[in-house]
Amino acid sequence: MDKRQEVVVITGAGAGLGRAVAREFARHGASLGLISRNQRRLEAVKSEVEALGGMAVTVSADMADADQVEQAADAIEQQLGPIDIWVNGAMTTVFSPLHEMSPDEFKRVNEVTYMGYVHGTMSALKRMRPRNHGTIVQIGSALAYRPIPLQTAYCGAKHAIKGMTEGLRCELMNEGSDVHVTLVEMPGLNTPQFDWCKSHLPQRARPMAPVYQPEVGARAVYWAAHQRRRQVYVGMSSVLTIWGNKLAPGLMDRFLAKTAVSGQQTPEREDPDRSDNLWQTVKGDSGARGRFNSESHDDSCQLWMTTHRAKVGMIAGAAILAGVALCATLQRSRQRSQRHDDPLALSRH
Repeated sequence: MDKRQEVVVITGAGAGLGRAVAREFARHGASLGLISRNQRRLEAVKSEVEALGGMAVTVSADMADADQVEQAADAIEQQLGPIDIWVNGAMTTVFSPLHEMSPDEFKRVNEVTYMGYVHGTMSALKRMRPRNHGTIVQIGSALAYRPIPLQTAYCGAKHAIKGMTEGLRCELMNEGSDVHVTLVEMPGLNTPQFDWCKSHLPQRARPMAPVYQPEVGARAVYWAAHQRRRQVYVGMSSVLTIWGNKLAPGLMDRFLAKTAVSGQQTPEREDPDRSDNLWQTVKGDSGARGRFNSESHDDSCQLWMTTHRAKVGMIAGAAILAGVALCATLQRSRQRSQRHDDPLALSRH
């Protein structure tokens, strides 16, 4: 299918990673269905998409409401045509120790971050399965594998997304469906969420270092949407976090207990009266990036190697051949040197 004709739905498209993902698909000429709660912000994204050569339809919807999600999917298909790719990225969180959160706060995080993915996935499947075509991209997190303190609700939601997605993948394989589902596991990203997510912390929230720009994650999402990979890790920090927890979970517990509480807070005091987006949107348009530009990485060598396996294989193969040739040359040189130094060997020749 012509990439310029593909129809892509992005949830959580108004800001942060979702907005960066919209721009990435727009650069490739996609027609986009943009879903978020804030209509004004969506219109700003639409302008960016069109400036990059894409086409966009905006729909204001709360991903926690299944009916709103289904209505949004209908509206997008009516205007753009059949959905080829659905990217689930809407999220919210509460930065807080568990004992300081209310049950309603915890529930709301899961309604948006987990059930929002469930609702989006169900709407996508309703359309993709009968056509036997389509890809669902779940924007996940390394925190689905290695939860951290102060984000228990969010980590639980991401873990649930992983479980739901892997179970769904088996169902699709069982029925022989050509619908593909993939997980893209993100590291800490420089997005505006740290300024508008609800927080009970004494100091301003921040992502765990190292921090990457959202465009790095967006490139990974675009690549994953066009491959048949079951999951993609983004950033070496994600790889080390996930594998570190597999190999030494107890050690990771102790390490994060010592580092992750202070590591998620800046020296600045939090304003307890600031607005947050847990129950309603926050005014203003903050774009895709947050306030951590000075320390954020624009690229990831690990992601480049993941998305360029053929080149990496060729380079590795060439390096191995060069190493073998060098060893052989050195071995011949040593043998000649030994013959030269051995009078008996010289006499025999």
